[in-house]
Amino acid sequence: MATMKQAERGRVLIGKLEHGADLLEEITAICREADIRLGRVEAIGAIQKARLAYYDQQSKTYEFFDLDEPLEILNLTGNVSIKDGQPMLHAHVTLSNEKGESFGGHLAPGTIIFAGECIVEELLGPEYVRGHDETTGLPLWEI
Repeated sequence: MATMKQAERGRVLIGKLEHGADLLEEITAICREADIRLGRVEAIGAIQKARLAYYDQQSKTYEFFDLDEPLEILNLTGNVSIKDGQPMLHAHVTLSNEKGESFGGHLAPGTIIFAGECIVEELLGPEYVRGHDETTGLPLWEI
């Protein structure tokens, strides 16, 4: 059975993302500067190029792939928690090209913003810390 804990809503940060910045690093920096230790993130916009990943469950490794073309951000959904004492963004993104073809995966460094708008919702409650999960090989919440 799932392990769930209750959290209360805190601050909501809404803003424009910097053209030319790395998408993952930009949102992570927003969370760190605002000391968001637990939260959820949404973003839309467009990117100049993308670097995404797929987690191979057999080898327990991320397989990275690049999309070196302009794409729309159809949806970016993620959460913020603590890893190695710092706020960390874990996000997945769905992107679309000019034909409406979609691509998606785990957001990785190397995805460059063309234009973006982001909402970060802080959650107040128990601290969620990421640690190595033996079963999956992933840095999952230790709750």
